[in-house]
Amino acid sequence: MTETATAPTARVFTPPTRFAVPGRIEVDGRVARTWQTATLTEIRRETPRAATFRLSVPGWAGHLPGQHLMLRLTAPDGYVAQRHYSLASAPDDSGHIELTLDHVDGGEVSGWFHTVARPGDRIEVRGPLSGFFAWPGDRPALLLGAGSGVVPLMSMVRHHRARGPAVPLRLLVSARSPEELIYAREFGAETTPVFTRSAPRGTPVGRLAAAHLEPLFADPPAGGWEAYVCGSNSFAEHASRLLVAAGQPVDRIRIERFG
Repeated sequence: MTETATAPTARVFTPPTRFAVPGRIEVDGRVARTWQTATLTEIRRETPRAATFRLSVPGWAGHLPGQHLMLRLTAPDGYVAQRHYSLASAPDDSGHIELTLDHVDGGEVSGWFHTVARPGDRIEVRGPLSGFFAWPGDRPALLLGAGSGVVPLMSMVRHHRARGPAVPLRLLVSARSPEELIYAREFGAETTPVFTRSAPRGTPVGRLAAAHLEPLFADPPAGGWEAYVCGSNSFAEHASRLLVAAGQPVDRIRIERFG
């Protein structure tokens, strides 16, 4: 649909935040412990092995970019499977949230979503959870992600766009190839993709390197960056070392890893 000058302006929802300890946003324990019923409303293919699942959660209290939720599936025989998943959507008051899941070989929950789930299915969720990796949107953010590690970072990018560029935000995202770059259609000037196996003509192939960070630290924003790193163990270690070597204070690097 093409937007016109008379289109209504979307309302931006900013959840209340409070720092329980330095660098960690307090999570509402009552809300985080409460299971809610979510209804799957849409499935969008992102890459051959990743898809976004949009859920309607009428009682959702709102979240901050970088937070995650607990998801619970119950089989007809009573078997229960639970998993933690990062939230991909920006916080708003629409009553919807989005998860982007890789199809993990042998993964019972991701396998169900990718092969069985259909719009109208109901799932239990609770959250939001974790205040350590959350970004309130009030400080310059430097985001480094690889593979599906880009999911919570994309929530930050979407939040940043919704609020307007009041503070700087930059994203460096690593993928094996353009075909495996999750959210490729959404990235803009704030994003630098890094391809490790194959790349478009004229784009170098290789790992995230110091050269990618140099321009961002040569002219840093006032007060410096708050860095967020998400990916596999090996990527998290590699990216955090690059940040420290570039001059990023260790206590201003937040890491979320998987695998």
